[in-house]
Amino acid sequence: MKLGIVGLPNVGKSTLFNALTNAGAQAANYAFCTIEPNVGVVAVPDKRLDALAEMYHPDKITPATIEFVDIAGLVKGASKGEGLGNKFLSHIREVDAIIHVVRCFENDDIMHVDGSIDPVRDIETINLELILSDTEILQRRIDRDTKAMKGDKSLAADVEFFKRLKGELDNAVNARAVEMTDDERELMSSVSLLSSKPVIYACNMSEDDFAGDINANPYFTKVKEIAAAEGSEVLPVCAELEAQIAELPADEKEMFLSELGIAQSGLDTLIQKSYDLLGLMSYLTAGKPEVRAWTIKKGTKAPQAAGKIHSDFERGFIRAEVISFDDLMACGSMAAAKEKGLVRSEGKEYVMQDGDIVLFRFNV
Repeated sequence: MKLGIVGLPNVGKSTLFNALTNAGAQAANYAFCTIEPNVGVVAVPDKRLDALAEMYHPDKITPATIEFVDIAGLVKGASKGEGLGNKFLSHIREVDAIIHVVRCFENDDIMHVDGSIDPVRDIETINLELILSDTEILQRRIDRDTKAMKGDKSLAADVEFFKRLKGELDNAVNARAVEMTDDERELMSSVSLLSSKPVIYACNMSEDDFAGDINANPYFTKVKEIAAAEGSEVLPVCAELEAQIAELPADEKEMFLSELGIAQSGLDTLIQKSYDLLGLMSYLTAGKPEVRAWTIKKGTKAPQAAGKIHSDFERGFIRAEVISFDDLMACGSMAAAKEKGLVRSEGKEYVMQDGDIVLFRFNV
């Protein structure tokens, strides 16, 4: 799963990306790698892994991971190929969701590309470029389906929907904010629209604002209103502060956050929100060789979850022996949990729950 970090120049986009990837590198037990200079794979924070590691003393701990892409900057006219527009749009097409970094801080030493701080204008600039690209794609689809209708009248409903959707886009409404049925949403997914991708607006604030009353920042309030109107997420961050925190050893990091009165870093919250935004969750496997989090979509059934480990597990699935993380921690050991009858035997129709600890039985 990939998330693209986007934003205008000088909003703190690259600082946030660098902090994210450095945070991944600094977590001693967590895998981290850089695929190419602008892509980083970061561990999803999960305290359950640490608790299981204390119980099992494994040789290896493997967290769930999420991929962040630092996407090329944007200028007005990107949809027409201005600046790095074509590269920008093609990279967004490849990601599953967007982290849109918005500048919500004043600093005379850091010039804004448009000469003043206005997050509403900045958001509109990027959203408009995505929408303009989408309208071209939609028009091509409408033209194609209209021609095909001469031989297939069943396409009439599709064409009507796409025309309604294009009308919304023409009014500068993002595709993700348009009301539609589940069937229409599935139809829209066949077109791959940029403005349909889920978004987290990351409001980059000054250190003083972030450590104080974030709601006193008028820019943050405006972004919250935009996010609420289109059903997107919003998160306050201080990229500069996060970059400092990411370089600290784990014990110093906790102390630093405690002094600021913050439960967890903005980066950890951003990573977790990103995971949730994509509709993902983790089930866990635990033993002496390895304690591991496995990423699955919410609603996944047991055989398909088993297939994440190996295709043979899904093909020869017999049953899943399952206990919730909370139940295991309350019992103190798997043996005690079995004595209390808390380890369940689940079949092919079982829908996995976040934090399930599982042993799959299979035969091929």
